[in-house]
Amino acid sequence: MAVDYGLQGQVAVITGSTSGIGQALATALAEQGVNVVLNGFGDPAKIEADRRALQERTNAAVRYHGADMSKPQEINDLIDYAVSEFGRLDILVNNAGIQHVAPVEEFPPEKWDALIAIILSSTFHASRAAIPIMKAQGRGRIVNIASAHGLVASPFKAPYVAAKHGVVGFTRALGVELARTGITANAICPGYVKTPLIEAQIVDQAKTRGIPEDRVMEDVILAAQPTKKFVEYEHLAGMLLYLVSDLGASATGSAMVVDGGWTAT
Repeated sequence: MAVDYGLQGQVAVITGSTSGIGQALATALAEQGVNVVLNGFGDPAKIEADRRALQERTNAAVRYHGADMSKPQEINDLIDYAVSEFGRLDILVNNAGIQHVAPVEEFPPEKWDALIAIILSSTFHASRAAIPIMKAQGRGRIVNIASAHGLVASPFKAPYVAAKHGVVGFTRALGVELARTGITANAICPGYVKTPLIEAQIVDQAKTRGIPEDRVMEDVILAAQPTKKFVEYEHLAGMLLYLVSDLGASATGSAMVVDGGWTAT
């Protein structure tokens, strides 16, 4: 039975939403009647086809803005676009991210700069642009997609871990700062989710290690998750819908962990 979270007619911007987690979260919001602005890179024809299909299936208004999340002015343009299209902004989901894996001494400095810009700095710039709009409305929801790596570390991912820890810290500070404004700010910290990127890694790891793909999933990818199961998109969507609805009004400055027990060990 579908749950009505009372979000009909609200407006959301979801960064990095042309695939993976962001796309799943945008879909969940549109299914609740939220008008959404998608953002991200990819094949333009596929992005348009996906946008149109989501709009037709849900009857929510779905738009797209191709802001480069490493560029502050384009981020400002993204927020301005949402307001110009819909007249308001109720929900901001900061999800954009990239990954690069290497030891610190071999990590290209330009990759460090890119990870920090797209994961951490974009969260600041988008929030900075959205907050005055939400304050004027007397209500708003900011949800930052962090990671279990925002709470614990893994080797060879130092910039990603640093950026995600920064997202969690920024979220906590924002929650305290905005506590009396009607705006909440929370982070969701997923464990491993079976995104297209992870699926490709499973195939590559199986070939490299000479073991079956199910062994790669359990012994390599999911080694840190006690459940030995991937976090599902709908589990993250459920957390998002709680946080952006009135049910989540008292949750702010929090890092909500959805990681199959990873950070409990």
